[in-house]
Amino acid sequence: MLRTNPVLEIDLTSQRMRHRALDSAHALAFLGGRGMNMATLARTLDPQVDALAPSVSLLFGVGSLVGTGFPSCARFNVSGRSPQTGILGDSNAGGHFGVALRRAGLDQVQIRGSAASPVYLWIDDDRIELRDAAEFMGLDTVEVTEALEDMAEGAPIRVAAVGPAAERGVSFSGVFADRVRAAARTGMGTLMAAKGLKAIAVRGTGTVPIHDPARFRELVVEAREKILTHDEYDIRSRLGTTQLVSALQRMGGLPTRHFQSGTCEFADAVSGERIEAEYKVRSMTCAACPIHCSRYLEVDDPRFPGLSFEGPEYEPLAGFSIRIGNPDLPLALAAVDRCNRLGMDAITASEVIAWTMECNERGLLPRTQTGGLDISFGNGDAALDLLEMIAKREGFGDILADGVCAAANRLGVGHDLAMHSKGLELFQADVRAMKAYGLGNAVASRGADHLRSEPWFEFSGDRDAAVARYGTPEAADRLSWKGKGRVVKDYEERAAISDALGICKNVYNNMEILDWGQTAHVLNAVLGTSYNGEDVRLIGERIVNIERLINARLGVDRSWDTLPRRFLEEPAGPPDSPSAGSVLELESMLEEYYAVRGWDQGTGLPTEAKLKALGLGDNHG
Repeated sequence: MLRTNPVLEIDLTSQRMRHRALDSAHALAFLGGRGMNMATLARTLDPQVDALAPSVSLLFGVGSLVGTGFPSCARFNVSGRSPQTGILGDSNAGGHFGVALRRAGLDQVQIRGSAASPVYLWIDDDRIELRDAAEFMGLDTVEVTEALEDMAEGAPIRVAAVGPAAERGVSFSGVFADRVRAAARTGMGTLMAAKGLKAIAVRGTGTVPIHDPARFRELVVEAREKILTHDEYDIRSRLGTTQLVSALQRMGGLPTRHFQSGTCEFADAVSGERIEAEYKVRSMTCAACPIHCSRYLEVDDPRFPGLSFEGPEYEPLAGFSIRIGNPDLPLALAAVDRCNRLGMDAITASEVIAWTMECNERGLLPRTQTGGLDISFGNGDAALDLLEMIAKREGFGDILADGVCAAANRLGVGHDLAMHSKGLELFQADVRAMKAYGLGNAVASRGADHLRSEPWFEFSGDRDAAVARYGTPEAADRLSWKGKGRVVKDYEERAAISDALGICKNVYNNMEILDWGQTAHVLNAVLGTSYNGEDVRLIGERIVNIERLINARLGVDRSWDTLPRRFLEEPAGPPDSPSAGSVLELESMLEEYYAVRGWDQGTGLPTEAKLKALGLGDNHG
């Protein structure tokens, strides 16, 4: 059931706004959320225009199941051209903001231009205004959210905002919804701030139409039952993604001291289990999700009075503890909270700090270049200082404020130590211990990124299923490269559909509560379509391919599909690690990946035959 006029177009320069209908063909071919954002970018992105130019679009897209009440469907995508990497920019977050947008009748918000003075966007169902934001400038993400909430009368509002780092042009700033729900990768907050837009506040009180309510209710009950009876339900509900500290320690896949070791001697001291035992006050959840994988913390430490917040996820937790060699859990939690409030991507922030620490360890960065700071592994206080300096673009922080590639280029040191792909910093896991994840990071459309594929299957050890699904038993072995091209292709398509639906990847990619056919049933009940499972899979494949085409227009080809030398040439350690001696056979995996994708082996780009098969044709979307 396609909705009437669900696209809101805003020109901040002229302050003109209008509603319009989605192109129905594009809506059916790309669904919503990330899919519709990519279709829009493919039509509008000009490679000759700078990422922060007023004419560049900033897109908020909400998944097609968000707001329906289907379990774990609450996510939205923020997309544009990345000011950090120069290529495709896109980020995804959950919480309640996306649901509010859809209940206000919107599937996508397209923002262009640049306001003459700072504004925020107020959406109250069909009443939409641009309002003066001067009084909110300089406020952190929590402060501006609370200020806007206090101003609202009546039903609650949901806020997505940028922090002071974005206002100062830190290129890896994010958009933070519901205080801590971070659409933080690739600098979409930087793009939002460059347009003079401080926040979007939304009150949505309507309902999302369902084509076949009775059938939909049946499917909701089935999905909830699958989630609640899943083997991983308990640990995900108790620990959320913080369970990964212990899980990666067991397999030798932690990013200890900037990926110099896969195990960490203080892993227990910074684990999700310790957070649950000492600091967790209550569980929290995104809209419509029965897992409650988030948590509210109160940290009793005199160094950080009043420290309490929702979180953390594994990525910022490991970034400000294991990646920088810091065993002080309260300090790591303070760094997570500060990074969120300043409005920066925690993966990039922890990488630039860890990179600085390794450069210092190797004698590449004397104190005269770091402003006198002792930036050594384990110095958590220095990490906190650097977060403030980065956000203010002060001193050495200014050098780090555009990401690790820019820092290495500016200083002329540490290029081989910069842990990135396509200019985006690697996540908090050693891909020598999980080779499908290594391939997925190398080929991901927004740069180094596990969530463009999230190929969880390689941890299963299920060799029979590996043969049935991918043609080789090694596909279920995390230390084998064989079959991983097929695994990554499959999970990239699942991830694309996950983002187009607005469903959490913990449920869709990791727990796999819906296969392609079941996904089609849900969509048909909601939209009144007649998809089958292969139709849905093809939408996922179409999204992956159109992203490759967008990046090709921006100069990306096979040579960009790579990873740092450490993972390709240096054997994983330490000697007693379960992953000891492993290196990533990236070229072998890439050959298989391009072959199963139908992409040219030389260029790494989709062939005309592949584009035609996906209905992309000459206009590429």
